[in-house]
Amino acid sequence: MTDRSLDLLIDEVVLGLASEADTARLEELAARDPEVAARLASARDRFAPLDETADDLPLPEDFWERLAPRLDVSDETSPPPEPETDGAEVIDLAPLRARLTLWRSAAVTGIAASLLLGCLLGWSLLTPSDPLVVAVLLDDRGEAIALVESAPDNTTRVTLLERPDVPAGQVMQVWTKPEDDGPPVSLGLLSTGLSRVLSIEGLPEPHPTQLYEITFEPAGGSPTNLPTGPILGKGLAKEPVT
Repeated sequence: MTDRSLDLLIDEVVLGLASEADTARLEELAARDPEVAARLASARDRFAPLDETADDLPLPEDFWERLAPRLDVSDETSPPPEPETDGAEVIDLAPLRARLTLWRSAAVTGIAASLLLGCLLGWSLLTPSDPLVVAVLLDDRGEAIALVESAPDNTTRVTLLERPDVPAGQVMQVWTKPEDDGPPVSLGLLSTGLSRVLSIEGLPEPHPTQLYEITFEPAGGSPTNLPTGPILGKGLAKEPVT
């Protein structure tokens, strides 16, 4: 206990603001320590003039009944027994440890929930729903170079089956033809040269026999928004058997 906390305790005891437990504890300290006893006597002398000017007024009979609910205690509540010590002042840290354990558990639970939510969100964004159509894209030699799976909302997973040799300064661009007699529509770029999931809005549901293809285009994509480069692979969609 610091000098400041001891002085505050002495003042509260002398003024009658301290609990019975704190008052008993201070009286015990004063009995063991002459310096504490002297400081307690000095405080009583200091506040004596104030005490002498005050009239003794009884508390209302229902004072404690009205106060107890605000303090969340009942009149049967009694302070826990003070632990026995060998002269050293001991502070009970059990309530603080309990709160720290609760806060730590809440924090760990919150972090775990956030990580799980992030993983689920990432999985939902990167994994399209069951594909409505599937297309195997073949190169000019008839070899499969990519697998295309497109969901009803046109979220499309493009899985490359071999690492293509992309010409310098160019990029792979994925196309489809929602309408047989309409123009090709870009689904997006494979800018990293790796498999990825592409998403586009505003197209009708993909259908069997829909054309998909991958072309080599200038960096940044086709300047005309139509295929301009050589075709890496193309194929017609089929409805998977489920």
